[in-house]
Amino acid sequence: MLGMGSCEQEKGGSSNPREEKVEFLLSQMTIEEKVGQLNFQVGDLFHTGPTVRTSNSDKFDEGIRKGEITGLFNIHGAAYTRRLQDIAVKESRLGIPLIFGADVIHGFKTVFPIPLASAASWDLEAIEQAERVAAIESTAAGINLNFAPMVDIARDARWGRVAESAGEDPYLGSQVAIARVKGFQGNDLSDTTTLAACIKHFAAYGAPEGGREYNTVDMSERRLRETYLPPYKAGIDAGAATVMTSFNELNGIPVSGNFFLMREILRGEWGFKGAVVSDWQSISEMVVHGNVANDAEAASLALRAGVDLDMMADGYIDHIPALVAAGELDVSYVDEAVRNVLRLKYDLGLFEDPYRYCDTVREQTEIRSDQHLAIARDVARKSIVLLQNEDDLLPLAKDYKSIAVIGPLADNQADMNGSWSFFGEPQHPVTFIEGVQEAVGPTTQILHAQGANLYDNEEDLMEEAVALAKQAEVALLFVGEPAIMNGEAASRSNIKLPGVQEKLVEEVAKTGTPIVLVVQCGRALDLSAFREKVSAIVVVWTLGSEAGHAAADVLFGDHNPSGKLPVSFPRSVGQVPLYYSQKQTGRPYDGDYNEAKTTRVYLSKYYDIENTPLWPFGYGLSYSNFEYSDIRLSAHEMSPGEKISASVEVTNTSDRDGVEVVQMYIRDYVGSVTRPVSELKGFQKVLLKAGETKEIRFEVGEEDLAFYRADMSFGAEPGLFRVMIGTSSSDYKAAEFSLSKE
Repeated sequence: MLGMGSCEQEKGGSSNPREEKVEFLLSQMTIEEKVGQLNFQVGDLFHTGPTVRTSNSDKFDEGIRKGEITGLFNIHGAAYTRRLQDIAVKESRLGIPLIFGADVIHGFKTVFPIPLASAASWDLEAIEQAERVAAIESTAAGINLNFAPMVDIARDARWGRVAESAGEDPYLGSQVAIARVKGFQGNDLSDTTTLAACIKHFAAYGAPEGGREYNTVDMSERRLRETYLPPYKAGIDAGAATVMTSFNELNGIPVSGNFFLMREILRGEWGFKGAVVSDWQSISEMVVHGNVANDAEAASLALRAGVDLDMMADGYIDHIPALVAAGELDVSYVDEAVRNVLRLKYDLGLFEDPYRYCDTVREQTEIRSDQHLAIARDVARKSIVLLQNEDDLLPLAKDYKSIAVIGPLADNQADMNGSWSFFGEPQHPVTFIEGVQEAVGPTTQILHAQGANLYDNEEDLMEEAVALAKQAEVALLFVGEPAIMNGEAASRSNIKLPGVQEKLVEEVAKTGTPIVLVVQCGRALDLSAFREKVSAIVVVWTLGSEAGHAAADVLFGDHNPSGKLPVSFPRSVGQVPLYYSQKQTGRPYDGDYNEAKTTRVYLSKYYDIENTPLWPFGYGLSYSNFEYSDIRLSAHEMSPGEKISASVEVTNTSDRDGVEVVQMYIRDYVGSVTRPVSELKGFQKVLLKAGETKEIRFEVGEEDLAFYRADMSFGAEPGLFRVMIGTSSSDYKAAEFSLSKE
């Protein structure tokens, strides 16, 4: 057992203990042992998604003894991982410890809002805190590598994995990526309460044609660099230990064999030194793509492109030794990958103490604690977005005589955890009706009816729901998507409410009872049918363990909503992909819709619907009212290398304390390449007490004006710019300044 027994020998007199350790082990390895360090296996029977094993199965024991497995993923349990680690350390020839990975996407046993939801909080501290809890709980159960965060930009609501993203904007996405990496990794990767983050899916996975999962991605290099790459770069700059490749091809080349992405950008331009892991079987899937003829070619291409860890394709372990022996693959590629994997294990502290993540005491005391549940509730209510509130129906009084609680999600515990919550347990989440029951006073009668099923077209349940709505003073309709209708492999061509839920809303609306529509979803849905039919619309996304409490906190006014949309909500699926930072075109539609259909025909528009979203990126109401002053600029001309400040005064004109997300956008009027009508460049989340005014200031520098110019160089160009500060991407104050020539 050279790996552990020789530790002190390598440390003595070394100026870089990590590299000494890595090179010593590498020098002792056979080619089979080297390839074993690149072989990452799921901890259960083959499955298209993660599975969980907590038993004492001996399925992997022999492979670990032989050094054929670098680690397992989607298992957990401190005792089980300790047993497997013991085999690796004590019974394999080199004693190299295992890594244990998992998809802890939005919490471990304490389930937080889905990533799209927490991004809607625009609260970076809350997001980081949520991931800190996830790291504490998952490391207590033996996990030390997390296949998160997903930082793919998502602009097509048909794509299911929008739910796992931070939405449509590269600036917001970058800030969220940084917060998530910091939450997972903390300040010390070897700390037993932190785990390695994995930036995924590199790259442009969020732009599949037709919004269809795993589909082709084809785009210009300019769009790739300006829109899709920034969040990956931000996460890597924040210190992410690993990167995962994506399933898609990019411009004709599957990503797991894409030298341009992996060698030129990731390793070259960005200087990434960490380990790169393939997604599930994405190496062997290059054969299906038609980029290589067989699995051996796929393994060779992926390794040469810079993919260190083969997840579940068995391509490396089956083919690399023979390719090296035949002289068809230089062993230096193998050695490079092994170094990256061993460095990761060293940084996790596994060579110092391979059992540091196998603490059964922590597992009993640090999972689903009261403190963690309180944090989950706080993050959940900050993620809720109020979209409509006619006649100030919300917040609801707690002393109504009767409230009708209707809908297939009202008393549905199973769907509260949402997609990608494999470690969450279905018996724990607080349902919406439970939250309502706890929030109201003792004299309020709760009338409950399911009203409809989630999927089918049966209408038998509607009659009861309508009857109860007639009896009630207000009706709460809990509708939306079940967990399996968003997330991976859950693309939808129709983004309206599934089943007969839309008809349920229409029938209840006919009663005349005021309606609060509470929508659970993992994407932007087409809710256009309800604008005129209901008084209030609240998007709660999918909130996790504390869903019912968090929703009730907002509905009954114990929490003033402050969430803002991280994605634009369309008027129709025909508008998608939809995003705020559009180009203007040569024939922009910017006037009256009816006029454009008749006298101004030849414009960039739809004949049957307005171009604008139903609700735009950055939009979200509060129970408070905020007024913005005009923008004050410190100067109207900025020289290269200088900064100017743009400030507004924001006043809470209501009698209720509230939190506002003040957003700053920039427009470059003229460029060597056409520019979007606006781009988010900063935001601040600010608490304003009733009647309070605060000055909010943003600094604008050349970096905020830079883009990939006509020659693909990156930088700003002199000219006129517009700065916009306001409450959303479509509601703001504006001022102009210029960037002078050098």
